[in-house]
Amino acid sequence: MNNYTLPVFTFILVLFVVISLVVVFFKFLEYIFGLIFGRPFFVHFCLFPKKISPDSLRFLNTKFSFYIRLSNKEKVYFEHRTACFLDKYEFVSREGFVVTEEVKVYVAATFVMLSFGMREYLCEVFDRIIIYPSVYFSRITKQYHKGEFNPNTKVVAFSWEDFQKGFDISSDNLNLGIHEFAHVLQYQALERNDSSSILFSRMFALINEEVSDAAFREQLIQSNYFRLYGFTNQFEFLAVILECYFETPLEFKNRFPDLYDKVSLMLNMKR
Repeated sequence: MNNYTLPVFTFILVLFVVISLVVVFFKFLEYIFGLIFGRPFFVHFCLFPKKISPDSLRFLNTKFSFYIRLSNKEKVYFEHRTACFLDKYEFVSREGFVVTEEVKVYVAATFVMLSFGMREYLCEVFDRIIIYPSVYFSRITKQYHKGEFNPNTKVVAFSWEDFQKGFDISSDNLNLGIHEFAHVLQYQALERNDSSSILFSRMFALINEEVSDAAFREQLIQSNYFRLYGFTNQFEFLAVILECYFETPLEFKNRFPDLYDKVSLMLNMKR
């Protein structure tokens, strides 16, 4: 060991300890900040944002209304997140379906839309997206499905025909992509303890508590605004109200302003 080895080692060790303490202190401050203000310190930050292809960008600019309404700065972050999504997850075709670039971007943009208010937006609870041409038979459930999220196999699956219908008919509060990715975010929030997941879980719990009130639940049912399928269980209810939140936000806000605000806080979005 020469005369420089020990000081260098000591410096590295001290630097590591200091950085670790700063990270712990930051997480503690952000936790307190989240308790007080209901949101993380910051959401979007990227020194070198990734780009998507010109064809993908053209698709977002012509067919994805959520992206079109964003500011120019927000669009940079949306494109970056879309590119990161495409880099991370594997797309698999079934029954002869051809997975094109547009298909991938459509799916990626749907997930990015739902998680756009979260800093930690990429999920570890799935790693593959399987696309079928239409309704398919699941060998696991022994039933026909339009879509599903299976955390055990880490798979999200879609019938492409029904995925597209969700966006082609934009005011029926029925959107397969939003519905299945809502389940992903629910499961992810239960698995992690980052600031976005904590806020999501906290508001999810408040929504469930509110809906468990028999009178309010009956009011929701009688409104005929939310699909009855949403009242199957708390997870389906949240998936259904997220479909409403993104498809008919003004009607949602006018009919159920308190519930609408809770969903906005859960997603850290202002719509």
